[in-house]
Amino acid sequence: MMLALLLPLVACGGKTGKAEGAAETEGAPVADKNVVVETLLTRRSVRKYQPQPVGREQMQVIVDCGIHAPNAMNKQPWEIRVVDNPEFIDGVTALFRREKPEMAADPNFKNMFRNAPTVVFVGHEVASPTSAFDCGLLSENMMVAAWSMGIGSCCLGSPAAFMRSPVAAEYLKRLEFSEGYELLYCIAFGYPDETPAAKPRDAAKVKFVE
Repeated sequence: MMLALLLPLVACGGKTGKAEGAAETEGAPVADKNVVVETLLTRRSVRKYQPQPVGREQMQVIVDCGIHAPNAMNKQPWEIRVVDNPEFIDGVTALFRREKPEMAADPNFKNMFRNAPTVVFVGHEVASPTSAFDCGLLSENMMVAAWSMGIGSCCLGSPAAFMRSPVAAEYLKRLEFSEGYELLYCIAFGYPDETPAAKPRDAAKVKFVE
């Protein structure tokens, strides 16, 4: 089963490659490294992006990796909307600037999605008790697959909250989520314009029970 779950990720990655400058993992020589493990350990959340959009062919691969994620009883209680249209991104950002000028005051601010040129909006089936963590699995697959292709990502909650507000209702409607679904969060995608260092992890929180 584990092999079946990992194969789509390896296939979607297509190569060992990670974002340029990503930290190396310690251990065996490169030739002996497990590609999936290395990608998982080196992935970072990226909050600065180069302006060029991610190609739709690459985004299709990333999304395919997402929908191959495990989910309860294969109900797949998610819907995905990929937006790379500057008119959409700039339009909703203009509303964001008006409503939250303090958050848009940074001179480097271009759009409300960490300046990412491509945004994936993840909707979940409200009535499904498992949809939130099913969508989490879907999103992790997408972000890890993207990293294996040299594409950065960052899961965003605040922009999604703004999209759900009455001010942005026009743009939320354009996402055309099905009845019974609502926007849960969004994910920024783009080519990294930074090389974030790894943040410490608390290994003490992991215990093997005898």
